[in-house]
Amino acid sequence: MRKIIKHHIHKLRSHSEENRRHILHISIFIIGIIMVVLWTYSLGRSISNPDTKIKMKQDLQPFSVLKDNLVGGYQNISGQNGN
Repeated sequence: MRKIIKHHIHKLRSHSEENRRHILHISIFIIGIIMVVLWTYSLGRSISNPDTKIKMKQDLQPFSVLKDNLVGGYQNISGQNGN
């Protein structure tokens, strides 16, 4: 295994810098796609869990109060300006 890795590193070093950069960019792009796919898969499983849905509703409750306050404040200001 170690000989194989050394061989590939030596082979990669013999390429031009431009070619090595292309290989780097393609490798990072592929790793990024794999990570997004794994994240999406795990997110889909955790969101479908009923316990997670209950916890999300509890976590979002303060934001709904904030939204109601902002909407009420905007309506008060626009009502005062309209008179």
